[in-house]
Amino acid sequence: MWRAEGDLRTRSSGALLEILDSPPDWARFRAAHERAAAAIPRLRDRVVQPLLPVVSPTWAPDRHFELDYHVQRLRVAEPGSMRDVLDLAGQLCSRTLDTNRPQWEAFLIEGMADGRAAYLLKLHHALSDGLGMVQLLEMAHSTTKAPGGNRLAESPQASSSAEASPWSVLVDRLADEITGAPGRLASAARTGLDLVGRTARDPIGTVRRGVDFGLSLRRMLDPPRAERSPLLSSEGVGYRLALHELPLAELKAAGKAASGSVNDAYLAGVLGTFRRYHEHFGVRVERLPMAIPISLRDTNDPLGGNRFTGARLIGPIGEVDPARRIEQLRELILATRAEPAIGFLDLISPALAMLPSAALTEMVGNMTKISDVQASNIPGLPKPVYLAGSRVEGMYPIGPRPGVAAMITMVSYDGTCCIGVNFDPEAITDLPVFERCLREGFDEVLALGKKKGS
Repeated sequence: MWRAEGDLRTRSSGALLEILDSPPDWARFRAAHERAAAAIPRLRDRVVQPLLPVVSPTWAPDRHFELDYHVQRLRVAEPGSMRDVLDLAGQLCSRTLDTNRPQWEAFLIEGMADGRAAYLLKLHHALSDGLGMVQLLEMAHSTTKAPGGNRLAESPQASSSAEASPWSVLVDRLADEITGAPGRLASAARTGLDLVGRTARDPIGTVRRGVDFGLSLRRMLDPPRAERSPLLSSEGVGYRLALHELPLAELKAAGKAASGSVNDAYLAGVLGTFRRYHEHFGVRVERLPMAIPISLRDTNDPLGGNRFTGARLIGPIGEVDPARRIEQLRELILATRAEPAIGFLDLISPALAMLPSAALTEMVGNMTKISDVQASNIPGLPKPVYLAGSRVEGMYPIGPRPGVAAMITMVSYDGTCCIGVNFDPEAITDLPVFERCLREGFDEVLALGKKKGS
């Protein structure tokens, strides 16, 4: 993700947009980020690339770390509307982060007509995936309006990374490879002996598992494909944002009514949105190529970082019955999660890291451009939180747009599903129509739970 950042098809920086009930005190707001940067060493680390791309980059402390570069105060022209805030946030999200600095930026946006404010936190995906970001937010936010009430340490922690330069990264990593070779060979030998033993005890089962894994890996690397939508095939570089929200309890009820999960109901709403948008323009599409991340994170994984894999589905966009759509999505997702090679990225990442940047970008870019839409669902915070004394009213994720016309991401917050849409304005050209389709697409799904409840 780090080395492929320069191409729009593989760009991975994401953000979270929070709507605050009032502008926080600036000194307190700044101090909150100062505490976070002191307590979480990775927020003060930058990425150092090796002199030659034969080993992976590494994290190292930024000796020139400037909090005021990363934490900025902006203002929309008054009286600012939500659309003004979203347009500014879209511009900020579309800009690449400075590769010579720690990979995050935070913006307080003031000037809203209704007396509220907005907070935009932007992170590179190499720093954390969506669930890792929620973990960071849970630490950094307060459970009370008064100062305190969060889990950040009061004293700075030492960085977990050592000083590094492009030359030292190359030399040290190569040395590690050489000195670690005997251990890896021993581990490989133990694995080989274990495989021989298992094969001797159960030859047919061992061969079957190997064949199943190989076939699964092929399916993961080359999934079924569908023609891309003629409405969504533009490759514009702009980011435009839209927001939507709905009650978590109602989405749960809708999924349950169709024997599915919250995520199944959510994806059904996404497909309902795009079905209606296509119908508005008289374009009939039966299948929509889409991508979804699947979290592999467990309770033993460290804070932040990335533990996920990607899956590509052929979404049943032509199915008008939302209950049947949920059932079909449920089958697709369960089959994907059951794939023996579901964690294949962990296997191939070391090899990918050895490729020249241009080859890596081209290969990953070709994998992303076969989808029209990407959708993600992240469990969020169950209770209200505060930022520097201001209550967070909504928490909207803004995912990157890697080669797709739209990235739709949902985070649950205090009983509400907050949905952020990052779309290509050259592909989705009529914002009012799209926002109407977004409402109606989810309303038809929510109606399932209301019917069963009545």
